[in-house]
Amino acid sequence: MSYVLRSATLADAPAVTDLLNAVDLIEIGRPETDLHTVEADLSHPETDLAQDSWLALDGDRPVAYGLLWDESSGERVDIDHYVLPEHQAAGRLLLEAMEARALRKAHENGCARAVVHLHLNVRPTLDTEVLRGRGWYVVRRYHVLRRPLDRAADLAPVPPAGVRVRACADEADRRRVHELYQASFADHFDFQPRGYDQWLHDVDARGLDWSLVWIAATGELGDTGFLLARDDREAMGWIRSIGVLREARGRGVAGLLLRQAFAASAARGRDTVGLGVDTSNATGAPELYARNGMTVHYAVDTWEAVLN
Repeated sequence: MSYVLRSATLADAPAVTDLLNAVDLIEIGRPETDLHTVEADLSHPETDLAQDSWLALDGDRPVAYGLLWDESSGERVDIDHYVLPEHQAAGRLLLEAMEARALRKAHENGCARAVVHLHLNVRPTLDTEVLRGRGWYVVRRYHVLRRPLDRAADLAPVPPAGVRVRACADEADRRRVHELYQASFADHFDFQPRGYDQWLHDVDARGLDWSLVWIAATGELGDTGFLLARDDREAMGWIRSIGVLREARGRGVAGLLLRQAFAASAARGRDTVGLGVDTSNATGAPELYARNGMTVHYAVDTWEAVLN
């Protein structure tokens, strides 16, 4: 079969969303990709769509899609890759093009090699033997968790003595959340330091309801943690990120913020809330989420290739 390969544009966002939801339906049983998420990805300021995006077309129908971005300005490069299962040849074409571009990008950054990461469902539509045959291997696993909500039972928690939680109210609070994010995630796998403006795009701040962002503080340490939630995903409420400074861990701050988010989502009429977690997280996050009633929705592997 012959495919037409071209770059994507923002105008392709609805068609890309339909493709990703078709992949979702196969991999996780229901569509969970929103148009605004695809639009944000295609608007990434560090992505040149002419060079860093790909659509494989069967006639007029997109059957594979890829996107590349570089947050490290070094050798680390990230890609997304989606393909319908009956169009593996198109998937291979995209993969070859993305690998070549990743290596060129690393060279532009002054590096001799590219270390490329790709996140895939553990039962992906892409034939993983194609990846293994090209030298890719799994380096990490993540779980997407979810929890049912009950408006009557999931009420705003009462903070323990000496702990305060406030909503993110102004620009100073937003910058504080950015600082807490950078500090609390600094030791996490694959963390890339991000400036304030870069981070705003990463969290798609234009569509973010900042009343669903909270900062926790203790009398002794001051601001120690944050939680950033979203209510713009059709499938469920979503906790985008939660972090607590190392010196404040083990004091119940993360659990308090988590229950605050549960209560807020339930009050808005949500029946489910979700989040993603690194299964090798060393801060105890998987255990925290399990204690608070979150269970595995599906799993995602991080694949890595080192290109020279």
